[in-house]
Amino acid sequence: MGKLRAGLAAVAAAGLLGACGTSEGAENAAAQVPTTSSTTATTTTTTAVAPVVQTTTAAPTTTTTTVAPTTTTTKPKPTTTKPKPKPTTATPKPGPSEGTPCSAAARACIDLSANQSWLLSGGKVVYGPVPITSGRPGYLTPPGTFRVQWKDIDHKSSEFDDAPMPYSVFFNGGIAFHQGSLKVKSHGCIHLSAAAAKQFYNSLKVGDTVQVVR
Repeated sequence: MGKLRAGLAAVAAAGLLGACGTSEGAENAAAQVPTTSSTTATTTTTTAVAPVVQTTTAAPTTTTTTVAPTTTTTKPKPTTTKPKPKPTTATPKPGPSEGTPCSAAARACIDLSANQSWLLSGGKVVYGPVPITSGRPGYLTPPGTFRVQWKDIDHKSSEFDDAPMPYSVFFNGGIAFHQGSLKVKSHGCIHLSAAAAKQFYNSLKVGDTVQVVR
């Protein structure tokens, strides 16, 4: 009973000292309180950590080398040799045809002064001379070199009252060889006999050369 009282008094004294804020009294009081020891079992947990293997895969490196094309320029060597000039072949002008006052290039020849006409081939006479009559004063037949333009076997003059002009071979506008009087002068045409007119008509072609000389 006496021990119980002594214990209660000690507890009361510890409570008063704690209320005043002095820790020294508390520590002394705590020293006097019997201590109860507790043993706590410590559990150790071992966790096995798998080793981390790091694999680094390096991307293959591709190196592309582009070789620039090589261009070789060869300059032509200057030519010092001058080209030889080609020989010039002059085309000789045709000379006079044999037996006529006209050029050998003519296919038909008319001599107004002699009142004659010829057919030629290659500068040679193939028909003639034959008699002709030509233009009267005011309608004189002009001299010159012409070409056959067109032909009409049964032509009639539109200018002179449909006058017949058989076997007409026109070589200078309205001037033509044709069948006509060998006694009467014409209006510029060349009159031929019927036989000669047929021969001239059948022999001459469009484009043939007709030469008239005075």
